[in-house]
Amino acid sequence: MEMTAERLKQQLSFLYEIDKLKTIFRRTTLITEPERFENSAEHSWHLAFYVMILAEYANEPVDLLRVIKMVLLHDIVEIDAGDTFCYDVEGNANKAEKEVLAANRLFGLLPEDQCQAFMALWEEFEKGESADAKLAACVDRLQPLLHNYVTGGGSWKRHNIVRGQVEERMSPVKEGSLTLAELVKTILDDAVLSKSLMDA
Repeated sequence: MEMTAERLKQQLSFLYEIDKLKTIFRRTTLITEPERFENSAEHSWHLAFYVMILAEYANEPVDLLRVIKMVLLHDIVEIDAGDTFCYDVEGNANKAEKEVLAANRLFGLLPEDQCQAFMALWEEFEKGESADAKLAACVDRLQPLLHNYVTGGGSWKRHNIVRGQVEERMSPVKEGSLTLAELVKTILDDAVLSKSLMDA
């Protein structure tokens, strides 16, 4: 691909813009510093490692690089749309609309070929139908669950979340990995036993 001044300008514009992901804070705290909330850039970085380490447990063969790209791309829309707490029913009502607008604007900063490639990966993740998207969604659900578990309840306790809500949120995990779905069940059993999650 021949580099042109305009192409490089668009690419740098996108790279500068996504720096804003570091300023979007989530409801999940760090494992090592439970008093600090993680930002969306840290979440995406951590997910890339989850994919590299846990891909061997996928139900179906996956393209590791594509899954890593998906988990790095999927939350970029939060720059415009913000992070919506997964248990916020009202906030999730118009989440999809806001995220599509954000994806169009943010990926639209790139040259057309990269814009289309990134948009296609983002849409594939959102649909959750391919083996790659299923694994990406699986680790996206698993990571905050593990943070809440290791920190003694984290956002579950802060927001009075109960086991039934977490089980519903974790339901896509089995589509990506039955092994990791079993891990989720074990964790939830233990979380209820240790009183870091209410059983309801």
